[in-house]
Amino acid sequence: MKISVLALSVVSVLTAAVANADEGMWQPHQLPELEAVLKAKGLQIDAKSIAELTAFPMNAVISLGGCTASFVSKQGLALTNHHCAYSSIQHNSTAQNNLIERGFLARTPAEELPAAPGSKILVTEAVSNVTQQIKQELTPQLQGKDRFEKIDQLRKELVAECEATAGYRCGVYSFHGGLEYYLIKQLEIRDVRLVHAPPGGVGVFGGDIDNWMWPRHTGDYAFYRAYVGKDGKPADYSADNVAFVPPSALKVSAKGIQEGDFVMVLGYPGRTNRYNTAFEVRNQFTTVLPAARQYRHEAIALIKQHAAEGTEARIKYESILAGLANYAKNYDGMIQTYQKGSTQQRKDEFEAILQRWIEAEPSRKAKYKPALLSLQQLLEVETTTQQRDLILNYFDYAQLFSTGRKLYRLALEQQKPDEERETGFQQRDQERFKAGLKRMSRSFDGAVDLEIALHFLKHYAALPKPQRLAALDQYFGIAEGFDETAVRAKLTQIYQASLLGDEIERLAWIGKSVEEFKASQDPAIQFAVALAETDLQLENDSKNHAGKLAVARPKVMEAVIAFNKASQKPVYADANGTLRVTFGEVKGYQPRDGVAYQPFTTLKGISEKQTGQTPFNAPAAQLAAIAKADVSGFTHPVLNTVPVNFLSTVDTTGGNSGSPTLNGKAELVGLLFDGVIEGIIGNYDYDPALNRSIHVDSRYLLWQMEKVDGATNLTAEMDIVRE
Repeated sequence: MKISVLALSVVSVLTAAVANADEGMWQPHQLPELEAVLKAKGLQIDAKSIAELTAFPMNAVISLGGCTASFVSKQGLALTNHHCAYSSIQHNSTAQNNLIERGFLARTPAEELPAAPGSKILVTEAVSNVTQQIKQELTPQLQGKDRFEKIDQLRKELVAECEATAGYRCGVYSFHGGLEYYLIKQLEIRDVRLVHAPPGGVGVFGGDIDNWMWPRHTGDYAFYRAYVGKDGKPADYSADNVAFVPPSALKVSAKGIQEGDFVMVLGYPGRTNRYNTAFEVRNQFTTVLPAARQYRHEAIALIKQHAAEGTEARIKYESILAGLANYAKNYDGMIQTYQKGSTQQRKDEFEAILQRWIEAEPSRKAKYKPALLSLQQLLEVETTTQQRDLILNYFDYAQLFSTGRKLYRLALEQQKPDEERETGFQQRDQERFKAGLKRMSRSFDGAVDLEIALHFLKHYAALPKPQRLAALDQYFGIAEGFDETAVRAKLTQIYQASLLGDEIERLAWIGKSVEEFKASQDPAIQFAVALAETDLQLENDSKNHAGKLAVARPKVMEAVIAFNKASQKPVYADANGTLRVTFGEVKGYQPRDGVAYQPFTTLKGISEKQTGQTPFNAPAAQLAAIAKADVSGFTHPVLNTVPVNFLSTVDTTGGNSGSPTLNGKAELVGLLFDGVIEGIIGNYDYDPALNRSIHVDSRYLLWQMEKVDGATNLTAEMDIVRE
């Protein structure tokens, strides 16, 4: 793998930078430079092996496209979080057979259930630095939309070449705001099956009340299995497929870890914003996040009001509700931490110091100052429509309308050569596109969808006139004011007449011509046609803006990296959904004066929290096993019982959910699933005193499987370290 000169210069100061902190989501190729630090902290394997994607343990770590998982047997058994498998559990549930509530265990391969449509297991096999290939094509004359489209074209060419080998999914990811680009090649396994999930009283014990909180007592784990064709290559679901044989599988420790022990997490963190400007941070926490939090709470209330608990409609929306609630609490925690803490002050101070450093030397001032000014101007432009953009994002939760728009956009894109189509509408995206249409069958109810549409249209109609979209106003007849009764009547007519709520009808639109869409009498299709020109104009405006950012942002990041390097500060890229390694130790924390949290919780806490009512409704079988006190083989040597969850200082974020937590020998000792509310602002700002991640202890996972659920058929195929 090629590594750029910049990357080499950056990692040369890493050892000093991270000696006293566990901050950083490191790219695997950076780890050899950190070997002295890692060894001092407790790593017992060669750090170079962690940098090798095709070697153990990295080749056992996989992506689910939003969560992380890991192979724990040579029969393709993959361990992840319960909440990461939630859509598949929900997809296979009905009011009569609610697997969310009851749990699920396949005792034989024949009993395993297909995961939700579109589910994938992605195994990263290669990462290549393609910065030079892209940047050598970007002349100074390329500006705005032209620059964006040139970068997009180059990315597509690299991806097409990479995906010439069947069975692979490739992507070009930008690092440091576009300063570097890496091509990532992943084996794409398309036949994924649900194997085991504990009852909801284990997997989501504590629910939204305990979400982001400590102490925690949640068994947030589930199992998938990967299948391939008889030739060993990725294939669509078939009864004739065979279990995938991964190149390696993690050993699972029944011995576990203790306070102060070294741990590392390997996974696919989604997105952080540690390098956002002070202006961006202030705008995010004072304007964007408060509004987004409000809209999420409103959407949750709407769904609960119009889909009673236990009904088929409610089951369809359980996964959506979980996602809405998770981030509503996330936003709330971040806002509170921002208001109470010093994040903004430190961002302002850093920017002032950076400015002085730049201006202290004429060459630095000439090189970086224009980019700083340009970036600030571009960020200010973004704020002019952010309220409208946010509302329309939540309007997209009304799936009837968003589906109509996606279908019509597909028809428009299919008029072009495949290489010129927008990402998401190329031939390589067809299966994912169809899977999304199929998933809608288990996540859509017309009556609920109507209420969501009405609610966010009401928000939209309250926007200032300059932010409004004429086509949207005209379609719903709200240009001169919002008459809720009239809009509800129109929506009722639309939902009664549209056939897009039916899966067969939705799928039938794939491949139809633009003329057929324009001639359609389906009101949801008519809506898509009416908005198409506006949608394209907004997209072109966005591309033009992004092209300008693609000039300013990398230059600013170059300045930040140079300054941090000179200041012996950690230099790592923001998370962007690619494979990273973080490390730290098992450790508690003090959230406020007079309060100190220990790093472990135990079975005792489950019994203490148990009420018999959701979300503290531990299954009777589990309570009986706790009362029986049969904990042999899974005890913590000091606590003398089974630890349930533990805390560590590893630096993680969303997307790390399901990541294996490994000890110094690279044995799985836990499963990362959450962070603490006090450190939730970590996406923007790292605080070593409060940054803590929450893990399911491997001893609890194994105890629940063997002593309670009887999932011994699975533990038998896993390599468990018991001595």
